[in-house]
Amino acid sequence: MFEVTFLPILFAGVASVVIGFIWYHPRVFGGMWMRLANLSPEQVEKGKKQMPLMAFFGLLASMLAAYVMNYFGIAWGVFDVIGAIELGFWCWAGFVAPTMLGMVLWEQRSFKLYAINALYWLVSFIAMAIVLVF
Repeated sequence: MFEVTFLPILFAGVASVVIGFIWYHPRVFGGMWMRLANLSPEQVEKGKKQMPLMAFFGLLASMLAAYVMNYFGIAWGVFDVIGAIELGFWCWAGFVAPTMLGMVLWEQRSFKLYAINALYWLVSFIAMAIVLVF
């Protein structure tokens, strides 16, 4: 990570979206996630119709996270895969994990739902950070 440029940010965002499609697929964690989130089959079908728009906004959100992470990587001197893994972990541990814990503490959601969502972001942040060093 030497400077902030568009293509690595885009590729990191795409990596996050691809991981999300796999992570939340019904054969991976999607079925359990839908049950824990109390989503009905009707809500899931309605969501499928809006998938292109939701994927686009998910891409933009992931690109914003990658953009900020790239600045942290430059400031911390991250130049290799090990440093990228550490960067992804610490960004997740400092910003995502505690913020998302509110859904367990205040919204009475299950810890399993928190774990599915938070661990997706851990994997995604680490993948984005690795993409950014190349």
